[in-house]
Amino acid sequence: MTNIFEGLEYATFSTCKINLMSPQVIEPVLLRADLPELELRASGKVRDVFQLDGKQLLFVATDRISAFDYILATGVPHKGRVLTQISLFWFNFLRDVVPNHVVTADVYSYPEKARAHADQLRGRSMVVMSAEMFPVECVARGYISGSAWKEYKASGAVCGVRLPAGLKESDKLPEPIFTPATKASTGHDENIPFDEMTRIVGRELASQLRDLTLKIYSKAANYARQRGIIIADTKFEFGMTAQGITLADEVLTPDSSRFWPADKYQPGRAQESYDKQYVRDYLEEIRWNKQPPAPALPPEVAHKTSEKYLEAYHQLTGHELDV
Repeated sequence: MTNIFEGLEYATFSTCKINLMSPQVIEPVLLRADLPELELRASGKVRDVFQLDGKQLLFVATDRISAFDYILATGVPHKGRVLTQISLFWFNFLRDVVPNHVVTADVYSYPEKARAHADQLRGRSMVVMSAEMFPVECVARGYISGSAWKEYKASGAVCGVRLPAGLKESDKLPEPIFTPATKASTGHDENIPFDEMTRIVGRELASQLRDLTLKIYSKAANYARQRGIIIADTKFEFGMTAQGITLADEVLTPDSSRFWPADKYQPGRAQESYDKQYVRDYLEEIRWNKQPPAPALPPEVAHKTSEKYLEAYHQLTGHELDV
C-alpha cells in the first residue's frame, strides 16, 4: 500500500498531530488512525479502513484534507467527526428509502481490539458491513456547477444529458439529472454517459442505481433546503450486501457534495459554500503549483475551514457537534 504520509513532518502525541512546519500550534487533529492490532485494509484521502472480520469493517474518518488531488500537510480540527456525524444523520434519515451499511457507531459496542482505542475513535468512526461495491460513482445534480458547468459550456450537455440553452453558472436545473462517474484510485473521477455505465454494471442495475440516486437526492435536497442549505450536487456509493443494494461509504457530507448557503445563493457566479473551497482559494492565492509536497495551512485557514464544517453540521441537524 502506498504511504500517503511520506514526506510530511509531524510530531505525534497520542492521537494528536502537531504540525512542525508552522510557527503556531493548531488544535489537535488526527491525521492517521493508529490501531496496530487491526489490519489496515485501505487508506484514502480522508478515511482509514480496518478489517474487523470477514463480514465487518471499521471506518475511521481522520482530519486529513485534500485539495487538487493532494493531501495537505495540515489537518482540519473536528473534520472527521463532522463527516461521520453528518453521514450517520443521513443514513438514519434515509433508512426508509434504502438500506445502509452501518452496524454501529457506539464505540463501546465495538470488538475488543477496537474498543481499546475508544478515545481515538469516538465520534469519528463506525463499524459497517462489508459490501461488494459497484465500480461507479452515482452523481446527482440539481444545479449546474463545477465540472458540469465546464462541460455544459463546451457542449450544451452533461454526461450526454442535453440541457436547455442559456443556463448560467449555478443555475437550478429544470429537474435533477444523473451523471455517473468512474471511480479513480488517484486523481479525479471521470464523468461518463449513462450508456457507458450500463456497459460496466448492466442495464438493469444501472437503471436501479440511477432511480435510487435521484430519489435519495430529491428527499435530502428538499430537507436541506428547509434548513437553509442548497445541495447543488452530490455523489453516492452503493454496494451489494445481504440486504440487496446498500448505501455505503459517506453520505451527503461537505466532502461529497456542494453545500451552498441558501440565503446567499445568486446564479451567474460561483457560490459561497460550506466545503473546502476556502482551502482551495487560499492555495490559489499562494500560487501553489499543485505538485508535491503539498503545503501546510496557516492556523487561521485551518480554523476557518473547521468552522465551515461545524456550521454545516449545525445547519443540517439543528444541533451543535459535541467536540
